[in-house]
Order: sequence, then structure tokens, then C-alpha cells
Amino acid sequence: MGQMGVIEAPLLVLAAMELAGQTGFTSSCQPEQGRLLHTLAGGASAAIGETGTGCGVGLAWLISGRRPGVRVVSLERNPERADEARRLFADEPDVEIYTGDWTEITRHGPFDLLFLDGGGHGKHGVPIDPTQALNPGGTLVIDDLTPMTSWPPHHDGSIDQARLHWLNHPALLTTELRLAPNQATLVGTRKP
Repeated sequence: MGQMGVIEAPLLVLAAMELAGQTGFTSSCQPEQGRLLHTLAGGASAAIGETGTGCGVGLAWLISGRRPGVRVVSLERNPERADEARRLFADEPDVEIYTGDWTEITRHGPFDLLFLDGGGHGKHGVPIDPTQALNPGGTLVIDDLTPMTSWPPHHDGSIDQARLHWLNHPALLTTELRLAPNQATLVGTRKP
């Protein structure tokens, strides 16, 4: 961390943030989440996956944190954003960006780390099957949650079924991490 609590970012992350600013994309990965992804990426030994490339801010954190030779696959449903991200990461080895729906991510796995940012998290629709998407011991990350303040967790006045799905999933050991006063993330590890 830099002065006054500002999180320092790798150059690749700064380039992705600049692209997001130029294109008016406002749903990029927050720095607190990025640092977590950066850290988790260092533990992957073979493959990292992401749904929802956007302008590549989260992807840049993942790439910057991975070990050499670890493949990174990201899916973006918007063709223009996918093309922009491909251009941004063209010189990065072992990075594959596809245009498509999140449901296609399992074709490229299984993964040691999977960041569900653009679908598959179960907030809207069916959640991904972690036994198909993750290697045993692999890690699943779901962001953009408000911190849990009660049990069972609530969202918009109702029980948060998506969060409960992951916290109680029989194939995962999952916990919630509070990254900022108004920001939480689920991190789950696939049981062996």
C-alpha cells in the first residue's frame, strides 16, 4: 500500500484502468479486490479462469500475480470489449480472451483459480458447478457483495440464496472476506 491507504497497482493494471476510462466502462474490479486476485493468482500452478473480462482490470491483476507459464483464460460476452482486451494483452504470454457467455468457461478448464465476475456466480441465473470448473484444491472467487451482517445473509430484504449456495456448497470450503466497509468477496476452495 502506498501513502494514505492508496493501493499501488502493476503497470498492466494501470493500462487496463486507462482503457476502462477511455471507453466509459464503470464496472471494473476495485483495487481491494484486485490485490486479492493478485495474491491468489500466485498460488495457481496451471490455469486461471475468469468470466466477465470487461476492459481487463481484474484480468490484469490476475496476470500480474501469476507465476510464469500459468495459462489465463477470460470470457467476455461483449465483442467490442473482448477485442479491446485482446489488443491490450496481446504481448502477454499464455493469455486467452474469448468472446462468449460465461457458460463456456468450463470448456477451457478445469482451473486452479476461477474468478466469477461476469456470470456463473448464481446471483442472476444458475451457478456454475465447481466440480466441473475447478481442480481439486482449486479456488473460486465471487466479488461485488455487500458485507454479511446477519445470519442467514440478506440482500435487498430477502435471504441471499446465491451467497448461501456457496457458503453451504458440499464440494467447497467457503468463507466471506470483507475487503472494505462496503465490499465483500466469497472465496471457496474445492475439497479434495
